[in-house]
Amino acid sequence: MSQIESMDLQTLKIERHGDHVLVVTLNRADVANAFNTLMGEELLRVWSALYVAPNQCRCVVLTGSGESAFCAGADLKERNGMTDEQWREQHALFEQMIRAMMDCPVPIVGAINGAAYAGGLEIALNADFLYAAPNAKFAFTEVTIGIMPGASGTQHLPRAIGVRRAKEVILSGKPFNAADAESWGLVNKVCEGGTLMEAALETAERIAANAPIAIRQARKATDAASSLTLKDGYDFEIACYQKVIDTEDRHEGVASFNEKRAPNFAGK
Repeated sequence: MSQIESMDLQTLKIERHGDHVLVVTLNRADVANAFNTLMGEELLRVWSALYVAPNQCRCVVLTGSGESAFCAGADLKERNGMTDEQWREQHALFEQMIRAMMDCPVPIVGAINGAAYAGGLEIALNADFLYAAPNAKFAFTEVTIGIMPGASGTQHLPRAIGVRRAKEVILSGKPFNAADAESWGLVNKVCEGGTLMEAALETAERIAANAPIAIRQARKATDAASSLTLKDGYDFEIACYQKVIDTEDRHEGVASFNEKRAPNFAGK
């Protein structure tokens, strides 16, 4: 059992699927999986643990409990009556949690099972890519209550759907559906007929079957693509490429190809 699986968690559910995939479920279905201070702390623990020991799994599937909501954002009932200082203190925790998710070296597949609003959409956007159920809805509603996205939404959304459309979404607070999310490029696939988790787990297993160090370096290089020039991006790609040359997995991959067998990657 990994460190993460042995954690005593109240707002999250951790399940292992096969040898190398962990399913992390936001588990406050009675409040649409809204994240409170405790969930922020627990997500921070999970992402930090993977940063320290990424060999605990090779891919994560992130989803919400129930069928109506992935995550409704921050728990406004908990926030009701907070002083400015208390609000800042809690938000600092949420900032740490989001940064830890950004720094997680393990690929994260988002399985959006329902509404992903405000901070819930921001958590989703920090996954590597998203699959969604047909009933999923998305919105940045922060401006309707006097705040703004503060968990990387203004940075991730324009990169995903373009600046002009992102401004419309963020400034209006208007929800959009799964079909729109797919057509705009926010969601990779809408999974019909209750197949969301099946599809997400199938992709996660395919990722987990590949060489872990190669996956990490390829992911790192791809993440840099939107912030670097083509030439600088290629230089960064080559720097990442150099790190896979002297791995045992490279030798195993080439040997298995020539021996016509499945590779047995060790992450070394």
